[in-house]
Amino acid sequence: MSVSTVVIIELLGGIALLLWGVRMVRTGVGRGGGDQLRIFREGQLRNRLRAFGSGVALTAILGSSTAMVLIVTGLVGGATMTPLTGLAVILGADVGSALIAAVLASGAGYTALLAPVALFAGYVVFTFSTGFRPRALGRVLLGLGMMLFALRLVVGAADPLREATMFHAVVQALAAEPFLAFLIAALLTWLVHSSLAILLMFASFVLTGSLEAAQAVPFILGLNLGAGLPAVTASLDQPPAARRLPVANLTARGGVAIAGLVLSPELRFLAGATGLHGMTLLAATHLAFNLVVAAIFVPLAPLVLGAVERLMPDREQPADAIGPPRYLNIEAVIGPQQALSNASVETLRMAEIVERMLSLAIAALRGGRLENLRQVNEAHDLLLSYAGAVNNYLGALPDASSADARHAFVIMNCVSNLAHAGDVIKRNLSRRITTKTRMGVVFDDRQEAEIDRLTHIIGDSLRLLAPALTASDIETAAELARQKDRFRAAENEIVETYLTLSQPHANPAAISVTVFIDIVHDLHRINSHVASSGYPVVSAAGRLKDSRIADPADERLG
Repeated sequence: MSVSTVVIIELLGGIALLLWGVRMVRTGVGRGGGDQLRIFREGQLRNRLRAFGSGVALTAILGSSTAMVLIVTGLVGGATMTPLTGLAVILGADVGSALIAAVLASGAGYTALLAPVALFAGYVVFTFSTGFRPRALGRVLLGLGMMLFALRLVVGAADPLREATMFHAVVQALAAEPFLAFLIAALLTWLVHSSLAILLMFASFVLTGSLEAAQAVPFILGLNLGAGLPAVTASLDQPPAARRLPVANLTARGGVAIAGLVLSPELRFLAGATGLHGMTLLAATHLAFNLVVAAIFVPLAPLVLGAVERLMPDREQPADAIGPPRYLNIEAVIGPQQALSNASVETLRMAEIVERMLSLAIAALRGGRLENLRQVNEAHDLLLSYAGAVNNYLGALPDASSADARHAFVIMNCVSNLAHAGDVIKRNLSRRITTKTRMGVVFDDRQEAEIDRLTHIIGDSLRLLAPALTASDIETAAELARQKDRFRAAENEIVETYLTLSQPHANPAAISVTVFIDIVHDLHRINSHVASSGYPVVSAAGRLKDSRIADPADERLG
């Protein structure tokens, strides 16, 4: 095997190990400290500077600016973060990623000791811990060790190139054509999805003498442009408000990169005058680029977003699309009755979202297409935004009578129940569907028919919400509450039918039955949350007896 082939294999292996290490760190941090990260993020986004600092800190922990951009894009798409704040976070994420690259590159000499220590510590913690968070810490340490070891591998793989005169000539020829070097670096970074990996590759060229550090400026500019492309392509299925953020970030990075390319002779001279050498100079140039982008565009974020918004206007929503709440403007409210009517309308739109989530989940259950579950997650985010908006709206109501207050309670109770139903669909039912698909479990026709019957009951419950929300239609509210008994009877019939199949040694279809029964129980919880919305109205009318609906004939006999 030729030396060049060995070098290419080791470089590819080192880059792959680096990317996997970044993924392990990100996964470990997300699993072990997801709640703390969410609280930290929400608590720090009071202005653009705080949002920028939050982006720097969180990306330094997560290790991937692309991951952070996609997280922020999802938050903006769900209307839980403003685009202006989101762009500030993304600009901070770019700086945080460059900071990590600078630390790793400039400290390459220490990886010989730190890499094995991190790998051994991560293995011990992950293997011998039973707690969820300690195992997540072990995952982070393993990922960090892989990243550091990958750095050694990439640098070591480049050693044979010191004697490869033809390779030197190719790299130097590229460096002599700044525009071509710029495009190649951008394309490679886009394909690999990691500016750190490409930075280390070019650093290895510097270490072998194939490339002078000052000549690498066009490559650094190109990889920074390419670093903004993965988030753009990954967010193409998002709404325009969310897609604008990656495009705005790419616009900012691209503008500075192109300006730098025009001024590349001056930048090369400036880089050579710094006194820095090798990987340290490359890492410093990369970090300086992102600091310049942030210094220019954090203050100019409104202008950038305005320009991108004009280029990417909101598309008209189809008539049946469910957008953000429309009728919760407290300043336009004449009195409590109008406010309660507005809140009822938005609560019914929440019911539509829950129905859509259930429909998407059942479609994924039948077709085995887990892509639908991503839409379930997006709908769940929208559902929670509705719940918060309605509760805040009712909390700001003007002085209301006791009857209006009771009506407001009925609505808020329904909002809470619908939010809980959405939680069950996202957190429980979706997980069962994923398990079924990955295990290759197939339901028979009878099981499919039973799921149809149960989802039909849930659909009936959702359609009974409208009159029940008036707080005066007692009969419809009672019918809604009775849906709980109707579902329970169907569930008991199903469980009794399949009980004999639940023993693992009694029937080869036991796994299918277990997954099926779990899904039935999840559907029960969804229906129970929806049906419980009728309880406050029925209870106020004295028709609720021991969690059951009292028959009107019983009242006449009494």
